[in-house]
Parts: sequence; structure tokens; C-alpha cells
Amino acid sequence: MGMIKRTIRFTEVRIMMSLYKTLVRPHVEYCVSAWSPYYKKDKELLEKVQRRFRKMIINMEGLSYEDRLQSLKLWSLEGRRNRQDLIEVFKMAKGMTRIRLQELFTLEQNINGTRGHSRKLANMRCTRGPCMIVGGTFF
Repeated sequence: MGMIKRTIRFTEVRIMMSLYKTLVRPHVEYCVSAWSPYYKKDKELLEKVQRRFRKMIINMEGLSYEDRLQSLKLWSLEGRRNRQDLIEVFKMAKGMTRIRLQELFTLEQNINGTRGHSRKLANMRCTRGPCMIVGGTFF
């Protein structure tokens, strides 16, 4: 990002977005599906990179971060991670990956409570003792 700031003088939105998507975002999102930031400080650190880059684009100095994302038609990095996670779960449910859904999730056993489908995931609640199944969540 520093190289882009030092070398690029014509900061038109189209050019800057192309540079961001090509040079910056791959570094920020590298292996994010494997280490998926959990702590708030890690998520904020990643968002700070995207936030700083958005400030480099001309004619957007007065807008908030969310407004900038909306005007550039981009998602936040956390939103992109959540979307990618949902896509992976969908692929597992449809059998498009080698990993089966049952290897990572427990399906709800009570089909009557799932309103006619068998794709309800069981929530696991873990305390000091053994884990127990409580309720379910749709995907």
C-alpha cells in the first residue's frame, strides 16, 4: 500500500480499486479461511488496512468508512469472510467438496422440529463437563 501511495499520482477511483483488488486485498485475505480472525483486535487490524486504503481515494475524504464501502460497492473484510464461510458450508451440504457436512457439524435428529427438511444443524453447548446438544440453527 505504501508503494502505491508513493508511486501513483493519478488516484482515480477505477485505477485505485484495480490496484487495491490486485495488490493489497490478496495479502490481507491470504489463508484467512484457515486462521479466520476470532478476536476483535485482529479483525480491527485487518479492517484498518482497508480503511487506510479507502482514505487514499480522492473525493471521499469526508465520508465515513461504511459510506465509502457503499459508494465503492465493496463489502467489509469481515463480511467477505462470513460470505466465504457460508459458501463453503453450502458446498459441503450439496456434496461439492471432499469434506462431508457430518464431519464438521452435527445434524439435528428431530426432523419434525425442522419444518420439513433435514438440514438443521444442532447447536453444541460446551461447559466444563461433556458437550450437550441444545436447539438448532438453520443455514
